[in-house]
Amino acid sequence: MILVTGASGQLGSAIVESLKAASLPHISGTRSPVVGSSDRYVDFDDPDTLDLTGIETLVLVSAGYAEDDIVIARHERVVAAAQRDGVQHLIYTSLATAGDHLGFALAHRWTERRIQESGLQWTILRNGIYADLLGSLMAPDDGVITSPLGKGGVAVVTREDLAEAAAVVASKPENHAGKIYDLVGSHAITAEEVARYAGLPYNPESLNVRRMTLNASGMLPFQPSMLLSLYSSAAHRFLEGTGSDLQQLLGRPLTDTVPVVVAALR
Repeated sequence: MILVTGASGQLGSAIVESLKAASLPHISGTRSPVVGSSDRYVDFDDPDTLDLTGIETLVLVSAGYAEDDIVIARHERVVAAAQRDGVQHLIYTSLATAGDHLGFALAHRWTERRIQESGLQWTILRNGIYADLLGSLMAPDDGVITSPLGKGGVAVVTREDLAEAAAVVASKPENHAGKIYDLVGSHAITAEEVARYAGLPYNPESLNVRRMTLNASGMLPFQPSMLLSLYSSAAHRFLEGTGSDLQQLLGRPLTDTVPVVVAALR
């Protein structure tokens, strides 16, 4: 049996749909289980809900959106529960190798190390930046894209492609034991390219101006710096590296990401 954590989230729910499409036995682990369904109540902040008995393969969808210490504590509880309850294989959705400069990389790398030292069989899926996330980061201001992305590109991927890859690995985890896959796109998209496709002008502002906007937006204290790290890493060309791991796992060409980025502009 396969259990997917975070099954109510965008990536987790997409993984569940991919498992369904492949007719693979699975359970959705979520804080919002559907009444009458086989969903299992799983809350990383409540150790008593981390019952993984009967689970052979665990797909651990990273629990971000918090400070590092909180995310790390959540992941520690899940890995410890997997060890305790006899999970045979743990698949973790991590962050692409090129993302080491991002403000949320540390918790991912800590979790990878913890899993590798756990004694469990494991596979790490280092997911690239989501295409729709890049689109949201490029939201136009009065019809002008002003995001401080410079001329650098980002090898974005779609959540659906990543979800399908996770299902492929979960279908025969023994074939992927001990492997780290760098699941980035085959094409690095630039802000200029997106602007041309969308028919909008591109006039990037400075990182400092964007920081002031983010600080005044009502975000949680840790969020502006994390987003600034994305802008800066892209602008300074740290996220351009492409790869073939995702296409090889899927056995088909990747989804065209430019229309996905453009559709997410808002």
